[in-house]
Amino acid sequence: MDLGLEGRIAIITGGSDGLGRATAERLASEGCKVVICARRQDHLRRVASDIAERTGADVLGVRADVSLAADIERLVETASGHFGGVDILINNAGQSAAAGLEEVDDAAWRADIDLKLMAAVRTCRCVVPIMRARGAGAIVNATIVGGKTPPAKVLPTTVTRAAGINLTKSLANEFAGDGIRVNAVCIGLLKSQQWVRLAGNDDVEELYGRLAETVPLKRVGEAEEYADLVAFLVSDRAAYITGTAVNIDGGLSAAV
Repeated sequence: MDLGLEGRIAIITGGSDGLGRATAERLASEGCKVVICARRQDHLRRVASDIAERTGADVLGVRADVSLAADIERLVETASGHFGGVDILINNAGQSAAAGLEEVDDAAWRADIDLKLMAAVRTCRCVVPIMRARGAGAIVNATIVGGKTPPAKVLPTTVTRAAGINLTKSLANEFAGDGIRVNAVCIGLLKSQQWVRLAGNDDVEELYGRLAETVPLKRVGEAEEYADLVAFLVSDRAAYITGTAVNIDGGLSAAV
């Protein structure tokens, strides 16, 4: 299926590893000009170079900490200045934070809000004027299924991700008239760097096997499956889809 993404300009936060990298490779393979950001400069440059070599696309790595407003502004300015605009934004950056209420202090709450909620707010605020001037745009916010049906002791992540889903619907309603579509992808159990880190010296495939037993489809999802969904949502093939929060979880969530 031709997604019609040739020449589009995409920013992907947290784009140097895992789900973000898979998405960068997918969009680059569709002919997008891709900007990825992360905090590790040397690693970011290597990944950008590797994706460009694999796909033949223009890929730019910009070091940025998305929990900092100034870094977000510089990221968007650099992307727009280098490629001439922004058509696609994937708010992918984030990491798991899961604990009970009494274990999470104010500093942890503030850090999670800045990383997951305010980063999305700020990037959207920066790219919307650019997209409006170009007559269209597509934004995807990465969230989790726990943002819809939160289990116990997964704070503050479930709260900030729920806010991300709310933000998605609000922005979709506000900017539909400008041709800007906003959707969310609610992640279940997908193969990513966080599971690799959690496994440590143990076999990550063994961990995936244990996790798969909790999933109705009896497997952990692939990063490439997430990337395929994101690519579809930002494409013209999804031109009538906005304000949705799509689960990619193998049937794990109790909520549709």
